[in-house]
Amino acid sequence: MRPPAALMVAAAILLMLAGVDATVETTCKAAADEDAHVNYVFCVSELSKHYQSSDADTWGLAKIAANMGVNNAYGTIHDIERLLAKPGMDAKTKVTLGQCQGLYDNMKFTFAGAYDEINGRNYAAGKEEAAKAVSLAHQCDDAFVKVAVPSPLKQRSLYSVQTAIVCTAITNLIK
Repeated sequence: MRPPAALMVAAAILLMLAGVDATVETTCKAAADEDAHVNYVFCVSELSKHYQSSDADTWGLAKIAANMGVNNAYGTIHDIERLLAKPGMDAKTKVTLGQCQGLYDNMKFTFAGAYDEINGRNYAAGKEEAAKAVSLAHQCDDAFVKVAVPSPLKQRSLYSVQTAIVCTAITNLIK
C-alpha cells in the first residue's frame, strides 16, 4: 500500500528543511522567498565560490555565509591599510578610515561569533551576531556621511550587509 500523497509531500519538505538535498540554489531560493532583503543572485554567486558549498547542507551554508563575512572584514581592513598608506590623503578621510578600521575589526569578530554560535546550534545568538555586523557597516557609512566625504568602502559595506542578511535568512531555514 502506498502512503498518501500529502504524507509524501510533507516528508519531502521536512527533508529539505533539515538540509538533506540542500543545494546553494535551493537554499538561496528558500532564503529569498522567506526574506525579501536577500539578493538571490548575490547569495548563489557568493556561496558557490566556497569550495565546501556543493556538499553543504543548510546548516553548513549558514556557516559558510558567516565565514564570508569574516573574510570580507579582513579584506576591508587590508583595503583601509592600503588607503591610509597613500600620500596626500586629507585629514577627514584619514580619521574616518581609522574609525572604519576599528569597526571592521569588530565586524570580523561578530561574523566569527555568528559562525561559532551557528556551529554550536545556538541560532538566535548567531543571528544576533550577524545583526551586529550590519550595524557596524552602517556606522562606517554614517561616519563618511557626517564628514561629507564619499566612502571608498561602499562596496565592502554593501557586501557586509548582504552577507549578514544571507547568513540570517539561511539560519532561519534551519529546523
